[in-house]
Amino acid sequence: MRDYKKLQVWEKSHQLTLELYKELKDFPKEEMFGLTSQMKRSSSSIPTNIAEGAGRNTNKDFARFLSIAYGSTNELEYQIILSIDLLFLEK
Repeated sequence: MRDYKKLQVWEKSHQLTLELYKELKDFPKEEMFGLTSQMKRSSSSIPTNIAEGAGRNTNKDFARFLSIAYGSTNELEYQIILSIDLLFLEK
């Protein structure tokens, strides 16, 4: 078991989630249950899965949760691209 709070990747993903939540406050209200909600779930899934994986007993389990976190990273990357193209975020 690892202390996830000591992992740089967890800290960076946590900071990303906090920054994203600030940006999402300015999104159109009609996106509250659409893109805004999806982006909150995607971003928070990254540090959440890192933390959960760090609490597992084997490296194999930890790697599986890191893989899930990476999938959420790709999902969020696309949502950010979409948000830029829709002019909800600045590049």
